[in-house]
Amino acid sequence: MTLETLSEHQSHGGTVGFYRHESEETKCTMQFSVFVPPQAKAGPVPVLTYLAGLTCTEETFMTKAGAHRVAAELGLMLVAPDTSPRGVNVPDDPDGSWDFGLGAGFYLDATEAPYATNYRMYSYVTRELRSLIAAHFPADSKREGVFGHSMGGHGALTIGLKNPDIYRSISAFAPICSPINCPWGGKVLPLYLGLNQETWADYDAATLIHALPKGEAHGRPSLLVDQGMNDQFLEAQLHPHLLENACSEVGMALTLRSHAGYDHGYYFISTFMEDHLRHHAAALT
Repeated sequence: MTLETLSEHQSHGGTVGFYRHESEETKCTMQFSVFVPPQAKAGPVPVLTYLAGLTCTEETFMTKAGAHRVAAELGLMLVAPDTSPRGVNVPDDPDGSWDFGLGAGFYLDATEAPYATNYRMYSYVTRELRSLIAAHFPADSKREGVFGHSMGGHGALTIGLKNPDIYRSISAFAPICSPINCPWGGKVLPLYLGLNQETWADYDAATLIHALPKGEAHGRPSLLVDQGMNDQFLEAQLHPHLLENACSEVGMALTLRSHAGYDHGYYFISTFMEDHLRHHAAALT
């Protein structure tokens, strides 16, 4: 697993780096970023993977979220992959839309042509990227968490829920809580997964929670979700009430916080980033 270093920068006593490699999962060149905290000089540290939203890249979180200072204090390694495969041979939305194709991988494994070959972000995040981090960085693979924003919040919830043996903590900012029940999901799920809606449920957080066996939710990590009430996508796309209802029905611990005046962007995310990092540190350190 050869890794190319694009750049590295000192930050809050640690190091922010940007890296590139050839991916077996997505069949293209992938890029990701890592913040290594100063505590890693003494040994492996917990790993917290952040999944960004539509149109973002591996740079967005590292440059906009304001996470380094608190991550350095808490000794958390931060990992941020790109949001989709990219390249001249990777199929995009035929209409060039921003909410499907490049920059919009939705953290699933596509099964439909022409997307199935490259759009394997679920396996990329949960298998290939984790292996790269373990091989090249001082990461403690027994202490991992996942969080994200919007499309990445959807990814964090579904990936965390489906892999409780890997991820000990989960949180999200303004996540797409039920793609099955929103226009974004109605567009991308048929194109990536086909018309059989039973396959869509595997990438829908509210549905996954509803399907948990009786009593299992009590042993799962507590979820932290923050939502801005001035979010332009709240009413049509995000549906946090569906997540809340699902958690209530099965007894899963959820802290859902609503914030008046905040929108969907990184001013909102950076405001509450410290709370999320401390939420994960409490479970991982």
